[in-house]
Parts: sequence; structure tokens; C-alpha cells
Amino acid sequence: MRTSKILARLRAGQPARLALMGYFLPPFIAYAAHEGYDGVWLDLEHHVMDGREIQTLLAFCHQYDVDMMIRPPTREKGALYRYLEDGATGLMIPHVGDAATARALVSKVKFPPIGDRGIEGFGLETSFGLDIQQSARELVQHANRETFLIVQIETPDGLANVDAIAAVDGVDGLYIGPFDLSIRMEHLPAEQRVPFEDTVARVAAACRAHGKAWGSFALTADDIRFQYNRGAQLLCLGADYLLLRRGLAQSRAELDRVLNT
Repeated sequence: MRTSKILARLRAGQPARLALMGYFLPPFIAYAAHEGYDGVWLDLEHHVMDGREIQTLLAFCHQYDVDMMIRPPTREKGALYRYLEDGATGLMIPHVGDAATARALVSKVKFPPIGDRGIEGFGLETSFGLDIQQSARELVQHANRETFLIVQIETPDGLANVDAIAAVDGVDGLYIGPFDLSIRMEHLPAEQRVPFEDTVARVAAACRAHGKAWGSFALTADDIRFQYNRGAQLLCLGADYLLLRRGLAQSRAELDRVLNT
């Protein structure tokens, strides 16, 4: 069973590098691994793939030894831990607003004694059973140690309860959703709105207090620098749709220079 590169980084007090993908692009995983990324974040909240496509991408992650963190479209218990059985290293759950929700998620995706995940043991997670020849307890211990749960703070309720959420055992990190949070803040009375800088400060403080990692979505290197300077360890820069657009824009500009000379 493979160990998590992201968790190894976090446990060493180092930042983890993630790239974001929403499309079925197996080469993206190979390129991310080649460039030294620790993990690929697969967004299934806003993008649709069938089960076999997801399993294929997870197989590529195992082939190239890079973590995959899935943001799922569901909180259904069996569906969540099937992603782990199929080889996902971690899950990122959107719109977590309170500690009770966080505790329920831990119960769904962690084995006893931490949670109540069901066990089967014959997915890619265990090389289809080849890695647990002696006892299923090997899987229980390994999965509780080497898979992770990230919850997203992207609602005013989540921000108000951030310290209690960060305190939940089995939650490994918090991730700010700046766009969802900002559109919800706009509908609050002016005195209740929290600027993004203050949001970051609150999340960072809660994570420091409880020994958890945190991060936020980034579009530019300046965004990453802002987060890193405030203690973020989950650093994501490099999204497939942005890279495709920028690459095509660059190629189109080069074509135009040739055609206009």
C-alpha cells in the first residue's frame, strides 16, 4: 500500500504542492508527478465523470506515485469510502458548516476506533488484496494513518464555527473556498461581513491551535505567496482549464506573430 506524499510533507512541517484537474486527462497526472507535485486535486463537485473514468485516473496516480485528493459530489457514506477503496489518498468535502458535520464525515471515512468506515479490502487501495495477505488490520492501520480528510470553510456558518471544526479528531485540514464564501458574505448585513484577509487569519489561527493544515484556492503566484506567508501548507497552483487556455493563448499569439510578419 502506498503512503501519502501530502501527509508526509505536512508531518514534516513542509508545504504540499497540489495541481487541480476537472477533466479526464490522464497525461495531466503523469506531468504533475514529473514536475514534482505531491498530489492532484480531482474536482467532482463541479465536474462529472463516470466510475470507470475515476478508477482510471486513480490507477494513473498509483502508477506515477502521486496522491489524489477527490472533492466528491456526495456525502453518502459508502460512496465516500469507495473512493478510498479505489485508491484515492484523501477527500475534500465542500460546505462544512459545523463540528457535528465534520465529526459525521470522520465517522464515514475512517476505520474504528476513529470512525465507522466499512471494510472490504480488494480495491486498488490494497493492490486488490495483495498487500494484506496476513490480516485486514493492516488495511485499517494503514488507511487511518495514510488517508486524509480536508473540510472546506466556505460559508459564514463554517467560518463562525472554524475553531470547533478544526478541533475535530480525524479532520486533517481546512480549505477556504473564497468564491463561495464571498458571494454568501455579500448577502449579510455590512457589519457581519468578514474580509478575506480576516477569514485567512481566523482559519490559520484555528489550524495552529489544533495542529491542522490549511489552504485556499489560488489563481496566481501572488495568491500562493499570501497564503504561504501566513502558514498555509496546502498549496494548489496549476489548474487544467487555466493551463489549457493559457497555453492556447500563447500558441495563438505565436501563430499571429508568424502570420503577420
